[in-house]
Amino acid sequence: MAVRAVRGAVQLDRDEAGHMDEQVGALLTAVMERNSLSADDLISIWFTATPDLHSDFPAAAARKLGIVDVPLICAQELDIQGALPRVVRILAHIESDRPRSEINHVYLGAAAALRKDIAQ
Repeated sequence: MAVRAVRGAVQLDRDEAGHMDEQVGALLTAVMERNSLSADDLISIWFTATPDLHSDFPAAAARKLGIVDVPLICAQELDIQGALPRVVRILAHIESDRPRSEINHVYLGAAAALRKDIAQ
C-alpha cells in the first residue's frame, strides 16, 4: 500500500464555529467518499485556515465525524493580499493503492477557484 496525499479546500460564508464544523465536515466527507477511504486509511491531516477565521479549530470537525485516532494539526495560512477569504484547506496523508493520477482532490464551492486544474 502506498502513501498518498490528497488536497482539498472550502470557503466559509461566515466565521462561526457551527458553520465551520458543517463545511469542514462536508469537505472531509467528500474527500473520503470520492477516494473510497475509511478512517483506517488516514495517516494524518493538516488543516490550514486563513487569518480571518477565529471561531474554532478546523480539526474539531474531523473529531466530530469520528476521526479520533488520526494525528491532526491546524495552522494559519499566509496573509496574502487579495487571497480568497475564509478558506480552510486540508492536506491528508493516506494509504491507498490508487495511483497518484487517480487521487481525487476536492475543492468545494468558491474554493474551486483555487485549483481549477484539479478541482471537480
